[in-house]
Amino acid sequence: MQKTLQETTKEQAQQVAEKTVFSILIALSFSHLINDTIQSLIPAIYPIVKDSLHLTFSQVGLITLTYQLTASLLQPLVGLYTDKKPQPWSLAIGMGFSLLGLISLSQAHNFPLVLVSVGLVGIGSSIFHPEASRLAYMASGGRHGMAQSLFQLGGNAGSSIGPLLAAMIIVPKGQGSISWFSLAALLAIVVMINIGAWYRNNTHRIRSKSKSNTGADHVQLSSGRIAFALFILLVLIFSKYFYMASMSSYYTFYLMDKFHISVQSAQIYLFIFLSAIAAGTFIGGPVGDRIGRKYVIWVSILGVAPFSLLLPHATLFWTAVLSVFIGVILSSAFSAILVYAQELVPGKVGMIAGLFFGLAFGMGGIGSALLGKLADNTSINYVFSVCAYLPLIGLLTGLLPDVEKPRKK
Repeated sequence: MQKTLQETTKEQAQQVAEKTVFSILIALSFSHLINDTIQSLIPAIYPIVKDSLHLTFSQVGLITLTYQLTASLLQPLVGLYTDKKPQPWSLAIGMGFSLLGLISLSQAHNFPLVLVSVGLVGIGSSIFHPEASRLAYMASGGRHGMAQSLFQLGGNAGSSIGPLLAAMIIVPKGQGSISWFSLAALLAIVVMINIGAWYRNNTHRIRSKSKSNTGADHVQLSSGRIAFALFILLVLIFSKYFYMASMSSYYTFYLMDKFHISVQSAQIYLFIFLSAIAAGTFIGGPVGDRIGRKYVIWVSILGVAPFSLLLPHATLFWTAVLSVFIGVILSSAFSAILVYAQELVPGKVGMIAGLFFGLAFGMGGIGSALLGKLADNTSINYVFSVCAYLPLIGLLTGLLPDVEKPRKK
């Protein structure tokens, strides 16, 4: 009888762990929306601070590099630590750093203080992403791709809203109006405290999922093949985020230089591009759950190449159209890459999330700094002509092993 009761208890725990908790996923997506809205204000105000502080493109790139490095270097360490010791309240603490960064940025009237401010926002982001990604994994009920895509959807929606809000609020009212967004950060802290309470009571979910990933649904690979596959994924992240750096940091300058449009009009076009990213984000995860992550990675990176190669030669109208295709296709990659990597290394959800989020931010920052230097030495049009070839690196996807066993029809 004792054994039967124990088996029943285990069965009930497993059933609970297999249920998708949409309330938590939606709360995480909302928190991600606010977090990335705050992040996206940084590149959105570049035209303002470039003029008011008389910055070069290289200095603009250094702002992005400072933010991206602080947002990237800590992430694998945060993920590795919390894999061993979960920290339910870390999300709220991370948003606290972002709140301080926002207030500081609104009053930053010299270049060093701008760097300190964006660094604080970066630290907040480095704490948020690994833990929030782990929570999405915990609440997924086994639908990992869908959960990561829903989580990413909030982030990309926030990234697209940021430039629009900047055009509506910050451009006409000035840098000081950035402080208004601290109200959104406070709201996110309240939501994250509630998420933390659920996290504290449901750490068993991550254990059950870590074990289930080593089961019959996935092909067992040698450590050498796993390391090689991770290397290929990191190269694909480089391709994706170097190209994204050209668009997120310099797309407005490119449009203003080539088509002679205003700052506000350029922000609207950036909003269109980032909205396309938000719309495409949700595709990669669920489709990957159905047909396999590798196929999604193929299409989402290599499939961008025809559009990126056409972009430097297009009119303003077709530039906008091509940017939508680029955003939708390219945005489906990250959820598929992240879940693919988590399936390669089961039981290290936080570390893998931190590594890949961190690398994404780091590549974006390094790319922005290097591309800014290239723009100073050549032209912004030349930068976009060179970056057009980056998606061709997606051909390396063919070297990835098939980690998922064929699905039964």
